[in-house]
Amino acid sequence: MMIRTLFGLLLGAALAVPAELPVTQVVLYKHGLGFFERAGTLGPGESARLDFDAAEMNDVLKSLTIDVRGGKISGLRYDSMDPLSHTLAQFPFQIGGAQPLSGMLDQLKGARLELKVPNNTVMPSTVETVTGVIVNAREIPAAENQPALEQLTLLLDSGELRNLYLSGASGIRFTEVGLQQQFRDYLAALATARSKERRSVYIDSSDAKERQVTASYMIPAPVWKSSYRLILPETGKPVLEGWAIVDNTTGEDWTKVRLSLVSGRPISFISQLYAPRYVGRPSAELPEDAAARPVLHAGGYAEGSMSGVGPGSGGGIGSGHGGGVMGGIVGAAPPPPMAATKKLSSRAFMPSTAERVTVDEESEETVNTAQLMASPSSIVAGASADAVGELFEYRIAQPVTIRKNESAMLPFLQEALDARKLLIWSDHSSEHPTNAAELTNSTGKVLDGGPVTVYDGGVYGGEALMETLKAGDKRLISYAVDLGTRITTAFDSKQAVVREIHLNHGVFFTKSATEETATYTARNVDQKAKTLIIEHPLRAGYTLLNQKPMEKTADNYRFEVPLAAGATKTFAVSEEHVFDSSYVITNLSPDFLLTYIHNRDLNADGRKQLERIANQKQQIVDNNAALDDAERQMKDLSTTEDRLRRNISSLNSVSGQYQQVQDYAKQLGGLEQKLTGVGDRQAELQKKKTALQHELDEMIASLSF
Repeated sequence: MMIRTLFGLLLGAALAVPAELPVTQVVLYKHGLGFFERAGTLGPGESARLDFDAAEMNDVLKSLTIDVRGGKISGLRYDSMDPLSHTLAQFPFQIGGAQPLSGMLDQLKGARLELKVPNNTVMPSTVETVTGVIVNAREIPAAENQPALEQLTLLLDSGELRNLYLSGASGIRFTEVGLQQQFRDYLAALATARSKERRSVYIDSSDAKERQVTASYMIPAPVWKSSYRLILPETGKPVLEGWAIVDNTTGEDWTKVRLSLVSGRPISFISQLYAPRYVGRPSAELPEDAAARPVLHAGGYAEGSMSGVGPGSGGGIGSGHGGGVMGGIVGAAPPPPMAATKKLSSRAFMPSTAERVTVDEESEETVNTAQLMASPSSIVAGASADAVGELFEYRIAQPVTIRKNESAMLPFLQEALDARKLLIWSDHSSEHPTNAAELTNSTGKVLDGGPVTVYDGGVYGGEALMETLKAGDKRLISYAVDLGTRITTAFDSKQAVVREIHLNHGVFFTKSATEETATYTARNVDQKAKTLIIEHPLRAGYTLLNQKPMEKTADNYRFEVPLAAGATKTFAVSEEHVFDSSYVITNLSPDFLLTYIHNRDLNADGRKQLERIANQKQQIVDNNAALDDAERQMKDLSTTEDRLRRNISSLNSVSGQYQQVQDYAKQLGGLEQKLTGVGDRQAELQKKKTALQHELDEMIASLSF
């Protein structure tokens, strides 16, 4: 009887299968993560097992929490994974990606090898077995149009060294069992690194009684999407429908789970926690462990002294640190037998600061296209809001079932809101504005961003995109091009006007303003009144003069312009641009200064000082002109004098040219007198230039207004 009972227990343990407990709660976020909750009952002596993909383990180890009721958990273990590089480094050989067989065998010098090679000494050729110790292996470079050869050198048991070509070997076997196992382990490590097998986390109990265990964790998950329908009726208040699109790619069914959809931008990242981490340590030796080097003593000097250099000091000793402790649990044991293991799932963290929206889902009636276009969908999507913090949550009130590898559309909103139809002209490359709706979020809830399909007057009107809209905020959406309105633009500008003039330390500062006007002409060819929103670019340094915008964005002013039926409306926007300029007064011409002297915004004292500067500069200009004229005269006289000297020199050797030589000599004497006079005048002008420049420098140094 005892044997039968023991056999029954062993048979039950062998046939026990981990319980497939369904996911109880899912929270999906907008940043690519999902929180999951799995819960179950652990019997006396049982352990729980959570299965994950290897790629999910980093996030699991970062976020896993365990909640136990009715007992304690004694340990938390999981399947480890050593980095591939560290695992392969423990083997006495390495197999490269494109490494030839000879390159791998050469790493195993001294290993015994058995090869089956052709025996060409008998007819017909047979196969012989050659056994020996590897001496070396190498690849012989290929001859032209010939394949490369791989040669192996073996030391046979007879003491003979024999060269064999690996291409002719029909079989190669390591005779050492340990080396054969190392190859199997090496290849198994490579296969494991490529695989996407499941990893398990085990939860061990400390006492022998039943308890409820809830595990919560986060893993990568598809983001949920929002999709809206905006119904603009002919009469009555517009209605906005919101649908959430949820994808179940976890590989298991979600059956009647509590589903929450959170929008916002929480920060998340990946930390490499799963793979063991190794810290490199520096080498350190005591100085006395090294052999003493010979010492060369330098020769002595008559005076002075020499200082030797002592031995260098050794480096410090580094130390690594061990892995962290999860939840106060230290150590890990091997996985328990299948009989004592249950599968669990995890509870997603519910955000402590979130806006919660509860949605009831009671009706499953099918809505056809005509009904959808004419009126809101026949869904029940009542919602209540409780805004807290930056995140907000849509909580589906009824349990949701989504099969694995399927998706679902869930209604989370159907409410009337404040909206009005407009035209908006923001694309200035087109002459037509777009049909738009100005939405004011009067629902009291945060509206997650997404596409909006607009039904205008019971028919399809177009589509738009909407950013996330906080409660009470307002947004414009464009959904179609209005071909019944055309807009043109004309630009005009006025000459810059100087507003302020200052001078200090020889630098001339001015503040000027220019006025630019954009005139928009809108023609409404439809026989119905419209409201047009014109977006005018907002430019840094420009100030509006004649219009007040209805609102301003980061890049544009928005002006609201009413358009009567079949009418044309002109709307002008004038702006002033104020800019500063600076000039070094030494580099300014008198004419340039005169333009500022006549400026009415310049005070009397400043005008008087500038006039003195302009007069002084004009004197310098006139003096420089006289200097240039004197220099030209000197150049011309010198050229003439040089010509006369050459003529006299050439005529002196010709008989009968005495009188002509005398005439040239007389002219040369007159030129000398002129050169002397021009030279004296040039010296005076140069002296005057220096004095005028000195006076100008003193004037500029004292200028200030």
